[in-house]
Amino acid sequence: MSRTHMAAKPSAVSRALARDRLGVPAVLFFVLAGVAPLTVAAGVIPTAYATTGLTGIPAAFLLVAVILVVWATGYVAMTRHITNAGAFYAFIARGLGRPAGVAAALVALVAYSFLQVGLYGALGPAAAGQAAAHLGVHAPWWAWALAAWAVITALGLARVDITGRVLGVLLSAEILVILAETVWGLARPAGGRLSLAVLSPAALTSGGFGTVGVLAVVAVLGFVGFEQAPVLAEEARHPRRTIPVATYLALGAIAVVYAGAAWAMAAHVGRSRVVAAAAAQGPGLLFGLGSAWLGQAAQLLFLTSLFAAALAFHNCVWRYIFALGREGVLPGAFGRTGANSIPKAASLAQSLTGLAVIVAYAAGGWAPMTNLFFWLGTTGGFGILVLLAVTAVAVIAFFARDPRGESTWARLVAPALAAILLGGLVVLAVLHYSTLLGVPAGSAAAWALPGGYALAAATGLGWGLVLRVRRPQVYETVGLGAHAVTRQIAPASRILP
Repeated sequence: MSRTHMAAKPSAVSRALARDRLGVPAVLFFVLAGVAPLTVAAGVIPTAYATTGLTGIPAAFLLVAVILVVWATGYVAMTRHITNAGAFYAFIARGLGRPAGVAAALVALVAYSFLQVGLYGALGPAAAGQAAAHLGVHAPWWAWALAAWAVITALGLARVDITGRVLGVLLSAEILVILAETVWGLARPAGGRLSLAVLSPAALTSGGFGTVGVLAVVAVLGFVGFEQAPVLAEEARHPRRTIPVATYLALGAIAVVYAGAAWAMAAHVGRSRVVAAAAAQGPGLLFGLGSAWLGQAAQLLFLTSLFAAALAFHNCVWRYIFALGREGVLPGAFGRTGANSIPKAASLAQSLTGLAVIVAYAAGGWAPMTNLFFWLGTTGGFGILVLLAVTAVAVIAFFARDPRGESTWARLVAPALAAILLGGLVVLAVLHYSTLLGVPAGSAAAWALPGGYALAAATGLGWGLVLRVRRPQVYETVGLGAHAVTRQIAPASRILP
């Protein structure tokens, strides 16, 4: 073996993630933990009932699941030809060009970071309440948020399969509790009769046709995280099989769990009373479906759900940072891994972001649940919605240059339908953003938060063009993933200029 070859090997290894460590269960745990089923079931669904005043929430989850299955058809087809830790970034770069890919990367970083750090705003107060009630320990929300941050920072530096096991245990427990609460609630319907009305398509238009958009946007936000499976492709065993299976299983599981829980809430208290009950009880609407001990278990697992989601999104963010560092879009230090194949600089960068946000909110005395968890979480979900719509367009463009053996349905019809439907939801979300945040129309937050994505996209687009002119050697590696080090890519997978 030549000295040149021996010298090159460590560099290549240092820019690769650990392979063959994640099977279908581990990938599914990562995905569902990011979706945070109990957080959505106990937090988002009651809030949706109370805020919108609509009872078609269960039907909305089923509708959105169908839309996302159509979208996932093209997305999964693209994963068979592209493997990259920055999935949206790579897919859009390979479909719509490198500058668009860099713009998408910055949007994804902002969106997933909002989702990750926003969870500390719910985790801190929830932990403080439980500690005060059961342990007699009284500490401010930010102290508990910092404790969770420290554990997530440590696990973010651990081997990815270890993190997957932690997420698997927590996720399994919370899903079992949701299902138990759901069955208990459906078994004891108001008036002794179980109605299917809230599952009917007619429930979507109970407040007029315009309510379909509001319900759909709320439901989409509940699904955010299911798209993360391709982010783990570099570390998955048999990724061509593992990633599609995990994606479709996640969608199916989410739809059943959310629609079932929302249906049980409406059935248990009565369709005519569920909006008022949600406004009065909040998460207690779910916790009160079953027995007292089951409700207490659900409240404790609500904490682990928030923790698991924060850990899953932490891992998602550092993968995007790693992908950009490996290709030179961000400083190269972010693209190097250590002995356990974890990019420590990328993971610590996200940890520092979380620390800065917790400290800033604590020092400013801002409401953690409203201004941190709800506002940033909703805005993070909106950013993912935008990326879903743009990715559908990128899928069409990618396969238009070479069908690569994919069917017309997978490479053209399904992504075109998804682009139209999701694009419409983006427009509706912007028009009703004040409603999504629960602020008055014309509020600065209602335009500044979604407008931040326009700034991120413009910055990324500009930086991509600068790279093309000033650093062409870096520009050529955008979207190549693990091939960025050697700049090797199959002719059929070339990227637009």
